[in-house]
Amino acid sequence: MPIFTTYDGTELSYRIAGEGEPLVCLPGGAMRAAEYLGDLGGLAATRQLVLLDLRGTGDSAVPADESSYRVDRQVEDVEALRSHLGLERMDLLAHSAGGGLALLYAAAHPGRLRRLVLVTPNAAAAGLPATAEDRLAAARLRAGTDPYDAAIAAYARILAGEDEDDALWDLALPLFYGRWDEIARAHAAASDRQQNEKAAAAYAGPGAFDPAATRAALRAVTAEVLVLAGGYDGNPSPERAARIAGLFRYGIPDAQPSAGHFPWLDDPDWFSARVERFLAEAA
Repeated sequence: MPIFTTYDGTELSYRIAGEGEPLVCLPGGAMRAAEYLGDLGGLAATRQLVLLDLRGTGDSAVPADESSYRVDRQVEDVEALRSHLGLERMDLLAHSAGGGLALLYAAAHPGRLRRLVLVTPNAAAAGLPATAEDRLAAARLRAGTDPYDAAIAAYARILAGEDEDDALWDLALPLFYGRWDEIARAHAAASDRQQNEKAAAAYAGPGAFDPAATRAALRAVTAEVLVLAGGYDGNPSPERAARIAGLFRYGIPDAQPSAGHFPWLDDPDWFSARVERFLAEAA
């Protein structure tokens, strides 16, 4: 896999999938190797996906200073990748917790974005995190069927503070996918081996966010921004995704029907067509 050296000397890796105009992709997790993004529902058929392994994940090196796992200290990793790729402006896609990194990057380097896609993003960096109420309301949309009743009961306990119980998380997993099929189960099973838990614990640590300053800086972003929620996902809900889109001058909210937190798995054709249409509008 290609390697580049970022601002503090750490060597970071990325994977290339597909051909066409580059689309830099930031994974979530937090701090999960980019492998789980796959080809983003076939988006690699029309775009060259540049899938970054964040520091300490995948094939990227562990930094000498592990305090640099904090998300605001990874902003310049994204800028170093843009420079390494020789892009004056870039299309950027971020998933879930990677949304926080993308928001901070947009705030710090607004002129370097051509288009931004936020897929089921965590927007705590801008003071708009998903709430427990949002998450539980979305979960209850599927009440009355198996395995969702057990999943909802487990998720309610997690959201009430019992989040250290791995058995509860195992029961709740179906809620993160539009369909709890073989593809979803395999995707979920791979999660633990792809995540750097030490890095994840530091990612949103004290001092990482200044929401008021970030919101103010995002008003300078002139790129169009697509904020995509899943119809079954409360992280964020479609309503909160609209509020996230409202942080930008040209924010566009949308919701993928019957999708969970990983919408490219639930309806790959819908997802890839929607993202490609958005990106092509600026071509």
